[in-house]
Amino acid sequence: MDRVDALVVGAGAVGLAVGRALARAGHETLVLEAEGAIGQGVSSRNSEVIHAGLYYPPGSLKARLCVRGKALLYDFCDSHAVAHRACGKLVVATAEDQHAALQALQVRAQANGVAVESWTAAAARTMEPELHCTAALWSPSTGIIDSHAYMLALQGDLERAGGVVALQSPVRAWTALSGGGARLVVDAAGGAFEIEAGLLVNAAGLGACALTQLLVGLPPVHRSPPYYAKGSYFTLSGRSPFRHLVYPAPVDAWLGVHVTLDLGGQAKFGPDFEWLDTTDPRAIDYAVDPARAAAFEAAIRRYWPGLPDGALQPGYSGVRPKIHGPGTAAPDFRIDGPAQHGLPGIVNLLGIESPGLTASLAIAEAVVARLAAG
Repeated sequence: MDRVDALVVGAGAVGLAVGRALARAGHETLVLEAEGAIGQGVSSRNSEVIHAGLYYPPGSLKARLCVRGKALLYDFCDSHAVAHRACGKLVVATAEDQHAALQALQVRAQANGVAVESWTAAAARTMEPELHCTAALWSPSTGIIDSHAYMLALQGDLERAGGVVALQSPVRAWTALSGGGARLVVDAAGGAFEIEAGLLVNAAGLGACALTQLLVGLPPVHRSPPYYAKGSYFTLSGRSPFRHLVYPAPVDAWLGVHVTLDLGGQAKFGPDFEWLDTTDPRAIDYAVDPARAAAFEAAIRRYWPGLPDGALQPGYSGVRPKIHGPGTAAPDFRIDGPAQHGLPGIVNLLGIESPGLTASLAIAEAVVARLAAG
């Protein structure tokens, strides 16, 4: 039976970052990916925003790993020539009853060590003349990134350190080993094979919760049923009036329909939020319903009254891997290692949604540390 030092399931941004970190730490590392290319799941269907760390509860994994990951990510992009831009973001109130939400967000950002500035409506319009608002917060460290170029750079580092990515290799079954790590049954073009690894990281994104259900030896309390939430994006036909990202004042755990830009300056709006009734990633319909445009237009015109009629075109959609259902509070990231579930050499990464891309390098640091601690 084949054996490697470390094995990562999932070749999205987080899985590749973890694989890179393990390989650079001297482990013979294999990254398994069920699809035919890297980054085909959550990592290929997001806003490509480098988040500053404004929104997350102080002291939470999301807050700490976002802030740490942002710094690591900007450094990585600079050193690896990955296209990105620290364009900054305005979070805007469009009525006075939203000012309290902006003030609370400012307090939270400062508690997370994130620099923000409180601006008047006039100051915000100086930067974005087409913007309607009554107050704003300016986040200078928010940015945008070419996420696919980032993942290719991670893969390059992984391979230079001796690691390997195996595509079209879904995990069929896995069993925790008493001495640490796991034995896996993997499907491949040449037929199923078994492999053992002393260190095993489940970074399967939309499939991560389902993998916990398959892990023989994992106590049931540490398994998590999957929930999925879809977010659709619409693109703007014509030139964007904005040079920076624009987000509405937050409501609950949803950040609202916001303006993001790609590196070519094209504006896109979204995502909205829609719970899905499937627990099978293969059954997800990623099509964007054109009828959702009316709700987008209404939301956008609160901060951009000049949106032309018919200017929105269906873009793309993404799905978030949730570990909670409707009507329950959004939990923190789960990095379940031996200290949580008692299985040496195994880490399950669960509920790694936004800001997972931004936090990916910091998540990799955390995973390596937890595995080293036993």
